[in-house]
Amino acid sequence: MIEKLQAVAGRFEELCARSEQPDFYNDPKKATAILRERNDLEPIVEAYHAYLQAEQDMRDALELMGEPEMKDFCQQTYQDAKNEKERLFKQLQILLLPKDPNDQKSVIVEIRGGVGGEESALFAHSLFRMYSMYAAQKGWQVELMNYNETELGGVKEADFVINGRGAYSRLKYESGVHRVQRVPETESGGRVHTSTATVAVLPEMEEVDVQINPADIEMQVYRASGAGGQHVNKTSSAVRLIHKPTGIVVACQEERSQVQNREKCMRLLASKLYEIEQEKQDAEVTGMRRSQVGTGMRNERIRTYNFPQGRVTDHRIGLTLYKIDSVMDGAIDEIIDALATADQAEKLKNQK
Repeated sequence: MIEKLQAVAGRFEELCARSEQPDFYNDPKKATAILRERNDLEPIVEAYHAYLQAEQDMRDALELMGEPEMKDFCQQTYQDAKNEKERLFKQLQILLLPKDPNDQKSVIVEIRGGVGGEESALFAHSLFRMYSMYAAQKGWQVELMNYNETELGGVKEADFVINGRGAYSRLKYESGVHRVQRVPETESGGRVHTSTATVAVLPEMEEVDVQINPADIEMQVYRASGAGGQHVNKTSSAVRLIHKPTGIVVACQEERSQVQNREKCMRLLASKLYEIEQEKQDAEVTGMRRSQVGTGMRNERIRTYNFPQGRVTDHRIGLTLYKIDSVMDGAIDEIIDALATADQAEKLKNQK
């Protein structure tokens, strides 16, 4: 690991020197790439320098430990430096793990009502609200793409972008089946029902990130439905794109013009095609399904929200929190932090 850290430190110094050259910004695209790489390496180099300092502090304390009047002080100094070195070693192991190239991207989230009829649609709306409130807490922007309401205020399907640096690194663990246990508003007998909704989280891709042949796309236009202003049901502004080779269908009706809706559809299509390609590559490399913690397969139940008990349980890591109200109000960092830690531990184990 030390050799790898030395190489990282050398690369960081090289990038710093390059960024100080007078002609650095002559090529803005290249300059941006260099600055991004430098920023990615900086926390590793800082932790490495702190690690080296802890080693030096240990050596200095050992040299002075022979002097009687300094013995107690040096023993404490040595132990503190040793503890710090061990902490930094673990931190550096995590920092050196291969990075997901999409971690800093914005995300596209798709929520669909599952088993449970109208109650599943109401739960899907609750999840949409939860993620919207979480995004607001992070200072991220929610951009609606497609939103299909039910008469009782539920959601059959909701597609939306959460724009914010690092959004994918946090929300990628949310993909999968979410289960709710509660007394539905539509239930007069007070019985607890179990319903589900599915969540898919994709890193947002631009068209330039994915090769899309225009001849492979069939475009359909139709009138928007549901809440959406005066243009609803008056103009054919909603857009549906069908990618003929894969059969993927994407739709957007939240903007007022065909052009804007088509642009959003293309972003969603690019992300879906990227996901398919990544799954194909993962299957070829590993010959097995990806980590459940890391990606959350869409057909796997990942979490239960039990309202009568005030409990939220993430089944992948066995975490249970008795704070369902705050979770539904967007306080999901504690769950995400635990999932990220478990994911890192799994990756460290696989590296050994």
